[in-house]
Amino acid sequence: MRITEVARTSAVVAETSGRKAKVAALAACLGEAGAPEAPIVVAYLSGELPQRQIGVGYAALRDAPPPADVPALTVAEVDATFTEIGAVSGKGSVARRKELVAGLLGRATRGEQDFLVRLLAGELRQGALDGLMAEAIAAAATSRPPTSGGRSCCAARSAPSRPPRWPTAPPGCGRSPWRSDAR
Repeated sequence: MRITEVARTSAVVAETSGRKAKVAALAACLGEAGAPEAPIVVAYLSGELPQRQIGVGYAALRDAPPPADVPALTVAEVDATFTEIGAVSGKGSVARRKELVAGLLGRATRGEQDFLVRLLAGELRQGALDGLMAEAIAAAATSRPPTSGGRSCCAARSAPSRPPRWPTAPPGCGRSPWRSDAR
């Protein structure tokens, strides 16, 4: 899934005032995400990073390079870059993080840059709180057809008495894609 779809969904949710419309927009985006990407998309649309803190401050975000013309970044690439940035430590780590952020933002379109900067700065105020996201996850999970050749991301289809299930948080994250203590 391209990060531009996540950025576009974020903009739609921010501009929408109705709860049902927000849930529908979030569910549509989540429905397009593959099972490995879904927890990352949930985290991003909730204004969270699966990695939690990666050591990027406002100084690294201040001078964004010119945006790309064509959207090319995927959710997996962004997540991998965030993981790489979070792993940087030691002498020269601030400069290296800034370099990695600039490289990522240089590959992003204007809308993607705006989304990523707000996400990294903790400023993604769009009205997608935990309750809304939980509804969107349930809506996406119940409307998604089972995947072929393996376990379905919607185990509830085979057992209607259980609530819908969604993939867990990324490995090593240690928490669910949404938290009760979220902002």
